[in-house]
Amino acid sequence: MKKELTVQQRCAIPRHEMPHQDPAERVRNFNEVALGWDRETAMEEAERCLLCKNPQCVTNCPAEIDIPGFVKKIAEGDFLDAARILRASSALPAVCGRVCPQENQCELTCVMGKKFKSVAIGRLERFASDYALFEEQLPTPAIAPPTGKKVAVVGAGPAGITVAGDLVKLGHDVTLYEALHEPGGVLLYGIPEFRLPKEIVRLELEVIQQLGVKLVTNFVVGRTASVDELLEEFDAVFLGNGAGAPSFLNIPGENLNGVYSASEYLTRCNLMKAYQFPHFTTPVATGKKVAVLGGGNVAMDAVRMSLRLDADEATILYRRSRKEMPARIEEIENAEEEGVKFHYLVNPVRFLGNETGWVTGVECLRMELGEPDASGRRRPIPIKGSEFVVDVDMVVVAIGQSANPIVASTATGVETNERGYFIADEDGRTTKPGVCAGGDIVTGAATVILAIGAGKKAARALHEYLSGSGSWPTVSPSR
Repeated sequence: MKKELTVQQRCAIPRHEMPHQDPAERVRNFNEVALGWDRETAMEEAERCLLCKNPQCVTNCPAEIDIPGFVKKIAEGDFLDAARILRASSALPAVCGRVCPQENQCELTCVMGKKFKSVAIGRLERFASDYALFEEQLPTPAIAPPTGKKVAVVGAGPAGITVAGDLVKLGHDVTLYEALHEPGGVLLYGIPEFRLPKEIVRLELEVIQQLGVKLVTNFVVGRTASVDELLEEFDAVFLGNGAGAPSFLNIPGENLNGVYSASEYLTRCNLMKAYQFPHFTTPVATGKKVAVLGGGNVAMDAVRMSLRLDADEATILYRRSRKEMPARIEEIENAEEEGVKFHYLVNPVRFLGNETGWVTGVECLRMELGEPDASGRRRPIPIKGSEFVVDVDMVVVAIGQSANPIVASTATGVETNERGYFIADEDGRTTKPGVCAGGDIVTGAATVILAIGAGKKAARALHEYLSGSGSWPTVSPSR
């Protein structure tokens, strides 16, 4: 039996970095950038964990994972048990280990991080999850006896997958409805292959289907059937249809050819495999001078995608400074390494085009930062007379998404706010008993892990409702 390390010995172990593809190589392929760890590296990193009696990393994890528990198992070399602990709380651990902002959540409150670098919890989550998916198979968890209750889950994204997986383990009959031809939601159509391989998403989905979740694709709730019609067949409904409608700047020239929303551009490239031309012939522009407007993870995904589609110049135009960018630091650094140019403190005011209707430039105004606004970030203020033009032949607008009204329009009694998002309490309960909602369709565009956290809370609320052990509080439409 391996001797347990002292606190001093654990603190003396430096944090292990994740190996990556060389930037010069990876911009020419769509393979995953981060290469993963071997067993020895994972075990040594896991030994850095101090196994706190009051682990704040767990408190700060929306998926409620027993982080010290799974990390300890990795340190002991029991990788399969580590994966079992992960999957007991999360239906998507291999996904979360790749795309979740651990630096702002579990790793942010890691005690080791007070004097040294935090334990690489996300990297360890990826390692253990991949081990179970590719090297050994997790035993099927115990399923509660059938309750006789049926639940419809609308949207096979992170929130919906979580609700479906949790409720089926509790004995409920669950059907997961997806509007597109493949399940996965933003995990499949939004996040590029080089950051989250499609195989990982499909394997995670296979796990919940093996538990008994029924999957129906090409089913547009609001068109194929209404929410009201689902409630005639099911005892409860979860609405996790996301916020996939694109947002635009509403400036002159936005209808020129070559101007894409990030939603359309990434869906064409990811779900519809435009990046695999000529094997797939989904049309998508492949500009030589590409500008992406925005500073979030979606903007980083789009600009890095354009490089892999043979752009000579790929540029981010962002109206604040690097410090205010909402994208993960890792994604910004990856983009910088790959040659993306960043123009900070600039705001597009119109698109320029040629006689054939194709975009040729973006006219921008320089900005300076004022006092913080409601987001907590310093507000950009235009500098008069500072206009200049960025030459382009393609633009991707990545300034956020909004709610698609199709589902809400057929959900009688389920109130929405002024922006079209469902109104729900902290446990996902809407203004209509038996209907929960969660993820981006409640909060607006957010992270995968926050959608998973919302799904977990909603699953508990629906289980209490279906078992008769929980009341349905009055949810105010003013929330």
